[in-house]
Amino acid sequence: MGEFDLIERYFKRPAKRAALGVGDDCALLQPRPGTQLAISSDMLVEGRHFLSTVDPFKLGHKALAVNLSDLAACGAQPLAFTLALALPQADDAWLAPFSRGLLALADLHGCELIGGDTTQGPLNICITVFGEVPVVQGRSQALLRSGAQAGDDLYVSGTVGDARLALEVFRGTLSVPESVFETARSRLEAPTPRVALGLALRGIATAAIDVSDGLLGDLGHVLKQSGVGATVNTDSAITLIAARAHCTCGTGQFGTEILPDQWLAWALAGGDDYELLFTAPPSARTLVALAAQISQTRVTCIGQIEATPGLRLVDDQAKPLANRWHAFDHFA
Repeated sequence: MGEFDLIERYFKRPAKRAALGVGDDCALLQPRPGTQLAISSDMLVEGRHFLSTVDPFKLGHKALAVNLSDLAACGAQPLAFTLALALPQADDAWLAPFSRGLLALADLHGCELIGGDTTQGPLNICITVFGEVPVVQGRSQALLRSGAQAGDDLYVSGTVGDARLALEVFRGTLSVPESVFETARSRLEAPTPRVALGLALRGIATAAIDVSDGLLGDLGHVLKQSGVGATVNTDSAITLIAARAHCTCGTGQFGTEILPDQWLAWALAGGDDYELLFTAPPSARTLVALAAQISQTRVTCIGQIEATPGLRLVDDQAKPLANRWHAFDHFA
């Protein structure tokens, strides 16, 4: 199978929202009047971002999901994406489920594939996604990292830490019941981009970011760009791990003891969660709850934004805790 046969068979589809899609030197997008384009790129490299044993269908899903998560954090409506794909070989047994997983998620969000590139080499998936954000009276409605204000509540969507639990099972450092592992594994291999929540938070949230490298690390980006500080309640944060509700620490049940500090490390710095971390004023609590209801997404308040710079951790009794955790960094 040649390169162009591969594209024709697995990835070429009629253009819908795009003015011109796959099959020419460039794709053409026509943003609607009164909108801006939101653009983001993410790369997934075998051995770094995913295991060689991953289900190709789930990998196709995740490849697009991590990009849609960026659009969600910006409050952008998905529009289209390009795919750059390096493959060791053109293998139908891999390409067929990969393309199905990729395009199923694309169809779910009305985000069409409009172009890209293929080449031979180590497995590497790079997607650039395009979304739309309205401009009202000359002002963009995009959610940014730079808008957090002192006094804002700090929220996280969904669950965090479960993807890291699954990774530890894969690494052989942890043993948990099969049902717990499968649930956590789905969070690692097929995350849910919170697009509906991001759209519902436009005009409500003051700042937002997607949690990809760890909650505290990504929160740090918001604090830096907004010029503020924050206090995080670690007892609230640890409740964000879904698996914890189904696990009892101890060597007798699992063969591996899961200490409270380990749960906290996964919640605060586990990574690969692709949830939304966002801020909003206390006066908007009812609206935040409504946005969560509309998008059918759980949101949890885990702290407050403060004028004093820096990140502070406390427990339910307001006892300060040392910050011993660091976000993932490819080059650290």
